[in-house]
Amino acid sequence: MAKLEAMQTFVKVAETSSFAEAARQLHMSPPAVTRAVSALEEQIGTRLFTRTTRVVRLTEAGSRYFEDCRKILADVEEAEAAASGSYVRPTGVLNVTASVLFGQQFMVPILTEFLRDHQDVTVRGLFVDRVVNLVDEGIDVAIRIGHLPDSSQSAVKVGRVRQVICGAPAYFAAHGVPRSPADLTQHSITAATGSFAALDWQFGQDQKQRVHVKPRLFCSTYDAVIRAALDGWGLARVLSYQIGEHLVAGRLQTVLADFEQEPLPIHIVHPEGRRASAKVRAFIDLAAERLRANRLIN
Repeated sequence: MAKLEAMQTFVKVAETSSFAEAARQLHMSPPAVTRAVSALEEQIGTRLFTRTTRVVRLTEAGSRYFEDCRKILADVEEAEAAASGSYVRPTGVLNVTASVLFGQQFMVPILTEFLRDHQDVTVRGLFVDRVVNLVDEGIDVAIRIGHLPDSSQSAVKVGRVRQVICGAPAYFAAHGVPRSPADLTQHSITAATGSFAALDWQFGQDQKQRVHVKPRLFCSTYDAVIRAALDGWGLARVLSYQIGEHLVAGRLQTVLADFEQEPLPIHIVHPEGRRASAKVRAFIDLAAERLRANRLIN
């Protein structure tokens, strides 16, 4: 048990790059943390960290040992969870990530329904417009929009979305409707600074047609981009689910549908290589059912 505790201490120092911060997070004294790491180094017979007055950095041997320790500690945690029954009954903390608007529109209702059904679970939702590393950030389940690279993670397809060009009816009444992608160069454009913000817009199933747009308004969130489109300022390129309710209400219209790219798939992704706990299995079952039934993404 002492060896496992020392390994946990070493991993925390490596993750924080600080003996003092590791001590704070582990509720230990800094000298105790230093002794634990020194004891490991003595047992292994090599230095795990390069230490200076300003920097704590893993050595080459320390980096290899860090990865091995994380796997060992994960296996121990899994064994304890299996023994306690958490692979039978959903318990503990469930960490879920999705993009900002997708999380707000679709995941929050699913999360609250899940919590009502499972009183022993706490959920943490991380809604950000970036690709989250599931292992490094301790995420159990992620919603991914787009084609997945080959990986060791499990994925369940639950829907698809289109990349669309949209604008307000008032804008089209004042400035006309683009009939081809090339016409976009004559229109006001609002663009997001996120993952779909490339200024060479591709069109067609083969993505061979390209138009270089010159937005005059850049926004850091898609909420703001859509707001500008709703106000009639110009056109925007967004994912169809992001404006689904506005399309139904007639507040926005899409154009150039004949030139759209192939729809992007939506997957529920979770790390593979460890047996999924009951909380993960139960959440994926619920989320898959609810998302597949949602007309805005299917």
